[in-house]
Amino acid sequence: MKTVLKETRERMHKSLEAFEHNIAMIRTGRANPGILNRVTVTYYGATVPLNQLATVSSPDPRTLHIAPFDKSTVGAIEKAIRDSDLGFNPTNRGDSIFITVPMLNDERRRELVKTARHLAEEARVAVRNIRRDANDELKELEKEGLLSEDELRQGESEVQKLTDEFVQLIDARLKGKEGDILEV
Repeated sequence: MKTVLKETRERMHKSLEAFEHNIAMIRTGRANPGILNRVTVTYYGATVPLNQLATVSSPDPRTLHIAPFDKSTVGAIEKAIRDSDLGFNPTNRGDSIFITVPMLNDERRRELVKTARHLAEEARVAVRNIRRDANDELKELEKEGLLSEDELRQGESEVQKLTDEFVQLIDARLKGKEGDILEV
């Protein structure tokens, strides 16, 4: 039973991490270096993630600064940012790139909140599916005679506690992200 609970916790944690990764990609009105994580740059014929070619920092709440490790990559990085679906207009300063993050309008904020809520619901469904799988495993162990009925009930109770814990964590992350998006 302990291995089932351990595997369940690990799988739920992975679902939470995936949700956090997905929600980090949602743009807020504030400059966040993580927003460029999915930008890939074509460099010498290979597609390379931006964070392997440059450091991205946020000197102030509305600006991103991209400092390439190799100055010859500035043009390729600028093109990759411009071609991404993020809607940024990078400014090439010779040896580095600056991006001024535009303010979001109310309609766009509402769309982003809706997207964040959708991602949260997908994460909750994933956690509930993991709960179902764990309960099925516990029932299988009981059928095989490896668990008593009391141990089965205790295991199901533990799985439910894990489910509640991870759903609360997802809701907390969602609430924080909604606050970031709606903040003017």
